[in-house]
Amino acid sequence: MKQQHKTFIQVRFKDIDALGHVNNANHLSYIENARVEYFKDVVGSNINWASTGIILARVTIDYRQPILLTDQVFVYTSVIRVGSKSFTIKNVIVKVEGTEEVTLAETEAVMVCFNYTLNQTIQVPDAWRAAFEKFEGTFGT
Repeated sequence: MKQQHKTFIQVRFKDIDALGHVNNANHLSYIENARVEYFKDVVGSNINWASTGIILARVTIDYRQPILLTDQVFVYTSVIRVGSKSFTIKNVIVKVEGTEEVTLAETEAVMVCFNYTLNQTIQVPDAWRAAFEKFEGTFGT
Protein backbone atom coordinates (compact mmCIF):
# COMPACT_ATOMS: atom_id res chain seq x y z
CA MET A 1 0.00 0.00 0.00
CA LYS A 2 1.30 3.45 -0.92
CA GLN A 3 -0.04 4.89 2.34
CA GLN A 4 -0.88 8.26 0.87
CA HIS A 5 -4.08 9.09 2.76
CA LYS A 6 -3.37 9.59 6.45
CA THR A 7 -5.93 10.37 9.18
CA PHE A 8 -5.08 11.38 12.75
CA ILE A 9 -7.02 9.44 15.39
CA GLN A 10 -7.73 10.94 18.80
CA VAL A 11 -7.42 8.11 21.32
CA ARG A 12 -10.04 8.85 23.95
CA PHE A 13 -9.99 7.84 27.59
CA LYS A 14 -13.27 5.99 27.04
CA ASP A 15 -11.52 3.79 24.42
CA ILE A 16 -9.27 2.28 27.09
CA ASP A 17 -10.30 -0.96 28.79
CA ALA A 18 -9.44 -2.35 32.22
CA LEU A 19 -6.13 -3.70 30.90
CA GLY A 20 -4.94 -0.19 29.98
CA HIS A 21 -5.10 -0.43 26.19
CA VAL A 22 -7.65 0.42 23.52
CA ASN A 23 -10.38 -2.19 23.40
CA ASN A 24 -10.31 -4.08 20.10
CA ALA A 25 -13.82 -2.94 19.12
CA ASN A 26 -12.57 0.65 18.82
CA HIS A 27 -10.38 -0.29 15.86
CA LEU A 28 -13.56 -0.48 13.77
CA SER A 29 -14.46 3.07 14.77
CA TYR A 30 -10.95 4.25 13.91
CA ILE A 31 -11.05 2.78 10.41
CA GLU A 32 -14.60 4.07 9.90
CA ASN A 33 -13.40 7.58 10.76
CA ALA A 34 -10.49 7.17 8.33
CA ARG A 35 -12.86 5.88 5.61
CA VAL A 36 -15.09 8.95 6.01
CA GLU A 37 -12.06 11.25 5.73
CA TYR A 38 -10.79 9.33 2.69
CA PHE A 39 -14.15 9.74 0.94
CA LYS A 40 -14.29 13.43 1.82
CA ASP A 41 -10.76 14.05 0.53
CA VAL A 42 -10.62 11.68 -2.44
CA VAL A 43 -14.20 11.28 -3.70
CA GLY A 44 -15.69 14.56 -2.44
CA SER A 45 -18.33 15.50 0.08
CA ASN A 46 -21.25 15.82 -2.35
CA ILE A 47 -22.53 12.25 -1.89
CA ASN A 48 -26.20 11.42 -1.34
CA TRP A 49 -25.65 8.47 0.99
CA ALA A 50 -29.32 7.38 0.74
CA SER A 51 -29.14 6.71 -2.99
CA THR A 52 -25.41 6.06 -3.32
CA GLY A 53 -24.41 4.44 -0.07
CA ILE A 54 -22.14 1.68 1.10
CA ILE A 55 -22.52 -1.32 3.37
CA LEU A 56 -19.66 -2.94 5.23
CA ALA A 57 -19.86 -6.55 4.00
CA ARG A 58 -16.68 -7.97 5.52
CA VAL A 59 -13.79 -6.79 7.64
CA THR A 60 -10.66 -8.51 8.86
CA ILE A 61 -8.31 -7.09 11.46
CA ASP A 62 -4.81 -8.31 12.24
CA TYR A 63 -3.81 -6.89 15.61
CA ARG A 64 -0.04 -6.36 15.89
CA GLN A 65 0.44 -4.29 19.07
CA PRO A 66 -1.86 -2.70 21.64
CA ILE A 67 -2.83 0.95 21.35
CA LEU A 68 -2.29 2.99 24.51
CA LEU A 69 -3.92 6.24 25.61
CA THR A 70 -0.72 8.22 25.13
CA ASP A 71 0.00 6.90 21.60
CA GLN A 72 -0.06 9.29 18.66
CA VAL A 73 -2.17 7.24 16.23
CA PHE A 74 -2.81 7.58 12.50
CA VAL A 75 -4.69 5.43 9.99
CA TYR A 76 -3.53 5.01 6.41
CA THR A 77 -6.34 4.29 3.95
CA SER A 78 -6.17 2.94 0.43
CA VAL A 79 -8.65 1.39 -2.00
CA ILE A 80 -6.89 -1.73 -3.26
CA ARG A 81 -9.60 -3.36 -5.42
CA VAL A 82 -12.68 -2.18 -7.28
CA GLY A 83 -15.23 -4.66 -8.57
CA SER A 84 -18.58 -4.10 -10.24
CA LYS A 85 -20.61 -3.53 -7.04
CA SER A 86 -17.97 -3.57 -4.32
CA PHE A 87 -14.50 -2.34 -3.46
CA THR A 88 -11.89 -3.26 -0.87
CA ILE A 89 -10.27 -0.79 1.48
CA LYS A 90 -6.98 -1.50 3.24
CA ASN A 91 -6.16 0.34 6.45
CA VAL A 92 -2.95 0.36 8.44
CA ILE A 93 -3.16 1.73 11.97
CA VAL A 94 0.18 3.11 13.14
CA LYS A 95 1.65 5.01 16.05
CA VAL A 96 4.52 7.45 15.95
CA GLU A 97 7.49 6.31 18.00
CA GLY A 98 10.31 8.83 17.77
CA THR A 99 10.90 9.34 14.06
CA GLU A 100 9.44 5.95 13.08
CA GLU A 101 5.94 4.62 12.57
CA VAL A 102 5.05 1.31 14.20
CA THR A 103 2.22 -0.80 12.77
CA LEU A 104 -0.45 -1.52 15.38
CA ALA A 105 -3.06 -3.22 13.19
CA GLU A 106 -3.84 -3.97 9.54
CA THR A 107 -7.36 -4.26 8.19
CA GLU A 108 -9.18 -5.02 4.97
CA ALA A 109 -12.83 -4.15 4.47
CA VAL A 110 -15.13 -5.07 1.59
CA MET A 111 -17.65 -2.32 0.94
CA VAL A 112 -20.76 -3.00 -1.15
CA CYS A 113 -22.42 -0.09 -2.93
CA PHE A 114 -26.08 0.16 -1.93
CA ASN A 115 -29.12 2.28 -2.70
CA TYR A 116 -30.99 2.61 0.60
CA THR A 117 -34.01 4.19 -1.09
CA LEU A 118 -34.48 1.18 -3.38
CA ASN A 119 -33.02 -1.27 -0.84
CA GLN A 120 -30.71 -2.90 -3.39
CA THR A 121 -27.08 -3.15 -4.40
CA ILE A 122 -25.81 -0.83 -7.11
CA GLN A 123 -22.77 -0.55 -9.36
CA VAL A 124 -19.74 1.29 -8.01
CA PRO A 125 -20.42 4.83 -9.26
CA ASP A 126 -18.19 5.79 -12.19
CA ALA A 127 -17.21 9.00 -10.38
CA TRP A 128 -16.00 6.98 -7.37
CA ARG A 129 -14.07 4.56 -9.59
CA ALA A 130 -12.43 7.48 -11.39
CA ALA A 131 -11.56 9.20 -8.08
CA PHE A 132 -10.06 5.99 -6.66
CA GLU A 133 -7.97 5.44 -9.79
CA LYS A 134 -6.83 9.06 -9.91
CA PHE A 135 -5.70 8.92 -6.27
CA GLU A 136 -4.42 5.33 -6.09
CA GLY A 137 -3.32 4.69 -9.65
CA THR A 138 -4.71 1.93 -11.82
CA PHE A 139 -5.63 -1.41 -10.25
CA GLY A 140 -7.39 -4.58 -11.38
CA THR A 141 -11.08 -5.31 -10.93
